[in-house]
Amino acid sequence: QNITKQSYWHVSSCKPGHGVDKLLDDNLETYWQSDGPQPHLVNIQFKQKTKIKDLCIFSDFKVDESYTPQKISIRTGINHNNLVELRCFEIHEPAGWVIVPTRDARSNPIKTWMIQIAVLANHQSGRDTHIRQIVVHSPTETSSIFIDPKFSSIELASHSSCR
Repeated sequence: QNITKQSYWHVSSCKPGHGVDKLLDDNLETYWQSDGPQPHLVNIQFKQKTKIKDLCIFSDFKVDESYTPQKISIRTGINHNNLVELRCFEIHEPAGWVIVPTRDARSNPIKTWMIQIAVLANHQSGRDTHIRQIVVHSPTETSSIFIDPKFSSIELASHSSCR
């Protein structure tokens, strides 16, 4: 379930015309561009503690070259003061969506108030970064009352609903 727009977004810096809104505009031709020293930060805050299945980051090395993120840290916590690194990884010349699973030590989706995406380094030692889109997914919750029961006999199936 896409919950990207159900949160508050803030970036550490941006060039005029390339702000945080470009991360959320559903347009792969636009991009957020940082403007300042690394790390470049994207902060995503939720109204309540929220389960997060994955983050999807769209980057395109062929178009953005030295502006393309290479080393990224994903941090979670209640607020800026207590963030803990969930994972740190490198991507090499990405050309599209990079899917970043956000799971705890038991492989369950994390539950958090805040996610921070920190661009620690760019390709070709670039200074500022371009990210074209970020999407946040929550697991789709299914409740047993919405799942059709499978009965082995006609008699049991006939009692499965109100008439």
